[in-house]
Amino acid sequence: MTETAVCVGTFTAVKTLWEVRIHKINEELQKEKEFRQRLLLVWEERAALAKLKEKVINEDGRAILRIEEEEWKTLPSCLLKLAHLQEWQLHRTSLQKIPHFIGRFHSLLVLDLSRNSIESVPKEIGQLTSLQELLLSYNRIKSVPKEISNCVNLERLELAVNRSICDLPPQLSDLKKLSHIDLCMNQFTSIPSALLNLPNLEWLDMGGNKLQELPDAIDRMENLHTLWLQRNEITSLPETIGNMKNLSTLVLSNNKLKNIPACMKDMTSLRFVNFRDNPLELEVTLPPCENEEEEEQQEMFGIEFMHVYIQESLKKTG
Repeated sequence: MTETAVCVGTFTAVKTLWEVRIHKINEELQKEKEFRQRLLLVWEERAALAKLKEKVINEDGRAILRIEEEEWKTLPSCLLKLAHLQEWQLHRTSLQKIPHFIGRFHSLLVLDLSRNSIESVPKEIGQLTSLQELLLSYNRIKSVPKEISNCVNLERLELAVNRSICDLPPQLSDLKKLSHIDLCMNQFTSIPSALLNLPNLEWLDMGGNKLQELPDAIDRMENLHTLWLQRNEITSLPETIGNMKNLSTLVLSNNKLKNIPACMKDMTSLRFVNFRDNPLELEVTLPPCENEEEEEQQEMFGIEFMHVYIQESLKKTG
């Protein structure tokens, strides 16, 4: 009995000793593995940084990161070592998201990430208080964060062909310098109220949406000179459109308009208007043109058509 107990005790002690040794060996192997992983990460970051530095050019006095048609689904944190960049131009890179550290690029004036696969805009975008242009067309963005209103120097905003955006945050009206907005080919059913309160808005494209009408307060966009509304579902125009004294270009092709309001005859700044492919109730024939160039101008500008249509419409109601 005693001898058996001694053997068992010795075996247990040896087993414990080996378990301790194996555990230590495993710990050392794990540490070595982690060290190699860290080392690999350092080398990968150095390689990525070196590659990014090759993409930086100086143009018109600006430091620009320009990447075209390369695979960059994510951007590495080592990019922060290039915080002096004033412009990003990343096109067709399959980029899936804007990094959250974007807010640390305080010198950024232009952020152009068009034609990628971005699905959201991080709230950190609001930290870019020097940003003048935010170009995110041809992505998969579904909404715009309210923090964008903190980009107080923003002049140009492009969100065309994201296909899912249906509204803008009301805080956008705080962007007093915003003059150019492209929202074409999305899911807007109305013109966002924020746009009506932008004092310097001059150019707006909302073509290819689902607009059914224009707001009566559309004339609050008093500095607007170009308005693109093609390929919508607009059935009528408000009388207040006649108050838009600075409007020079108005595109309304491919809508559901049945009439042209008489007030538009007094829009003296209007130089280009297009009513093609609308179910207008009156059939208007313009006087024959003397040459082909005049005919092309009639087709393009449509001002003469508009005035003749309004005259005929007034005769009918008179």
